Amino acid sequence: MESDLPEKKFSEFTRYVRVRRVVNDKFIEFDFAIEDPSLYVEMILPKPAFAAFCQHNKVVMMTEEQAAQVDADIEYWRFGEESDSP
Repeated sequence: MESDLPEKKFSEFTRYVRVRRVVNDKFIEFDFAIEDPSLYVEMILPKPAFAAFCQHNKVVMMTEEQAAQVDADIEYWRFGEESDSP
């Protein structure tokens, strides 16, 4: 399938982070997504490594709206019906 959109280099993709929780003030549990906030991996890193990871990847923190949409998608796939959340 061909697209009229200009092709992006991988390095140009937006990288998103959503912090889920801080464990014992030592570790950060977070979601990491590239280009599409709804397709993410769950990760955990020590605080200093998390800071370096974010700096190296030039991450953008997920907005509340993006996080709400991700949560709504999770609920939809888990229960098969639309969520009442925004």
